[in-house]
Amino acid sequence: MAVKSIGRYRRVSPRKARLVVDMIRGRYVQEALDILQNTPKAVARTIEKIIRVGVANAENNEEISDLDTLYIKEAYVDQGPTMKRFRPRAMGRATRIRKRTSHITIILDEKL
Repeated sequence: MAVKSIGRYRRVSPRKARLVVDMIRGRYVQEALDILQNTPKAVARTIEKIIRVGVANAENNEEISDLDTLYIKEAYVDQGPTMKRFRPRAMGRATRIRKRTSHITIILDEKL
């Protein structure tokens, strides 16, 4: 019984989020949460919240009683829509600023 939790439209570039997601893929949930708490990247707090939502879904919706057997089966980051802004530059010109967003997906499953 896989449990999915998704964080959509998160204001972090997918490239930065993938660095953190790659560290926790395939690990047990408690081990992944320990890694995220000691990671200095700002996106680690967001990913930690998404994992906790998945654990709550497993506990309440899927009625998985033993949470120690949960592991991160899949974890990936997709690119969301990009907000485009402009910054004034010299001589009347402007440059585009791209504010990227991410869709972070975590799939938890039981390891028997």
